[in-house]
Amino acid sequence: MTNHIFIADETDANTRIDSYLSGLFVELSRTKIQEFIKSEKVLVNDKSCKPSQVIHTDDKIYCDFSAADVYRIEPENIPIEIIYEDENIAIVNKPSGMLTHPDSKEKNNTLVNALLAVFGDNLSDLNGGLRRGIVHRLDRNTSGLLIIAKTNYAHSEIARMIKNRVIEKHYRTIVKGVIPQNLVINEPIGRNKAHPNKMCVTPEGKPAVTEISVIEQFDDAAYLDINLITGRTHQIRVHLSYINHPVYNDTLYGSGKMKIKTDEQVLQSYKLKFISPFDGKLIDIEIEPDEKIKKVLNYLRAKNTKE
Repeated sequence: MTNHIFIADETDANTRIDSYLSGLFVELSRTKIQEFIKSEKVLVNDKSCKPSQVIHTDDKIYCDFSAADVYRIEPENIPIEIIYEDENIAIVNKPSGMLTHPDSKEKNNTLVNALLAVFGDNLSDLNGGLRRGIVHRLDRNTSGLLIIAKTNYAHSEIARMIKNRVIEKHYRTIVKGVIPQNLVINEPIGRNKAHPNKMCVTPEGKPAVTEISVIEQFDDAAYLDINLITGRTHQIRVHLSYINHPVYNDTLYGSGKMKIKTDEQVLQSYKLKFISPFDGKLIDIEIEPDEKIKKVLNYLRAKNTKE
């Protein structure tokens, strides 16, 4: 038998244990996973559980599954831009359109496939074999900076810093409408009960804080810097939609297709700033706007000039 230990992160919180494990062991059916749980081959915080048990951030999940049952993700020679690297972490620029890690539907062409080709087994596995090195995530259609953990110790330290909100994370986005001044959105976010694939502002959700600074204003659009204080699933998109300024081209949260077709929401993680927990060095990284942001800005600026 093979033992696996996982640590649930914020994006896994409020998920049933059988659903969570289905995402990690994509080759196993939900029924098979439920059988394992009922036979006490799965423990949450060293206690037996039911398939319906809801997990929480930092829960320790122990699984005793046969090695033959566990799917191993394959490395793929996919070009990936490494912005920073030391013996503990790497910071990469994830392209738009790429999944951060495999799921039950897609097992190839993800960031993890690319990372395995570059780093091999020199990646953390606290989040399981399908999430090697992944401490935090970006939506498929959000581009930009991600911290990759090379060791489990590094993974734990970076996860602790994210939880304690000491890593400064900035995003660029273009939204619909006029935003006359900087503002802070402090509204809880949770799962949308009517649409399980969506999140929403709800009193039952977890605290979520988004700081918004206006970089450039257009007639019916605004170019923004977002300082993400918390890291809830889809937080920026949900908060901006909530105040009726959805992200440009975000078809899931309200704006639909706009005049400039970019195929995905115009959102980029462009800056990370933190003190390394390993050597005390300041890591302050910023990248240039990606092509979809440049494309939309060029259109809006030309439109304003003509008018």
